[in-house]
Amino acid sequence: MAKANTWLAQFIEEEIRKYGGVMVPVKASVLERAIIRNVTAGKLHPNPDDEFCVPSIGPNYGIIANYESIFRRYGSMHTKLNDEPLMVQKVHPDGYMILNGHHRWVAAMQSEIKWIPISIINLTQETDIENMLRASNHDKRVTLDLDEVVFAVGEGMPAEKPLHFPVNKIYKERIRLGIPALLHYLGKEGYDIWVYTAKYYSYDYISAYFRRYSVKVDGVITGTVRKTKAGSEAKKRTEQLFAAKYVETLHIDNNMVLRTFRDSREHEEYVLEDTGIGWSKAVMEVVKGFKKTVRRI
Repeated sequence: MAKANTWLAQFIEEEIRKYGGVMVPVKASVLERAIIRNVTAGKLHPNPDDEFCVPSIGPNYGIIANYESIFRRYGSMHTKLNDEPLMVQKVHPDGYMILNGHHRWVAAMQSEIKWIPISIINLTQETDIENMLRASNHDKRVTLDLDEVVFAVGEGMPAEKPLHFPVNKIYKERIRLGIPALLHYLGKEGYDIWVYTAKYYSYDYISAYFRRYSVKVDGVITGTVRKTKAGSEAKKRTEQLFAAKYVETLHIDNNMVLRTFRDSREHEEYVLEDTGIGWSKAVMEVVKGFKKTVRRI
């Protein structure tokens, strides 16, 4: 095992050295993102900002060994226990950078599996955020967590009716009841709508999903920001862009609306009285109350 660990550490170090400073994200076409394809292990590259590649954290060799055992038993990565493709991003000069699935990638190589299934997505880049901000004429924004607030999660959260077949086979997540009406109202009130997700959804997927409900989303931040120096610096630069653009921000969660202002350390908290079926109406009532009060500068 120690020998295998040494091999993997050296391999990852060499991959990062080889592609450091030359690997650039490339936007994949609709067709490329629409299908799951098989590629060889050599076409896949580790993500230098992922914890998998951080020496102090590194790979979990127990997880790799478990996957390797399963893959050798079935002779491929398509098994009853694992049928999910690796999530990747297309990159220049060649191949794909792994976003989710590093351990399965290594296990496949060590199991001498030739073909690895991948799903290509486009993550939001800093240039995308700049373009989104440049396209807006508003100086107010709303932020919502896609995974915990916008999508209906858990048994107690009411949901909108699912989309009709066959579209519902593409967009499988359920939207929380009242989200389309709420976002439509906030847009009319002059707020840009920004949603955040810790998962690797494609920007194109999320924006197209909302259009199915006749709702425009101004910005989507996708992908987990890892706890690395590069991830922290990217997050800081993004926050600076937002601070320069927006005077007012509303952070909406399941239980509260938090209102903050760019040039003030003060903030306003509004507890939502209804967190069930009437949740969206409760948020709207909070925002309507802003018109009745004048904030002192």
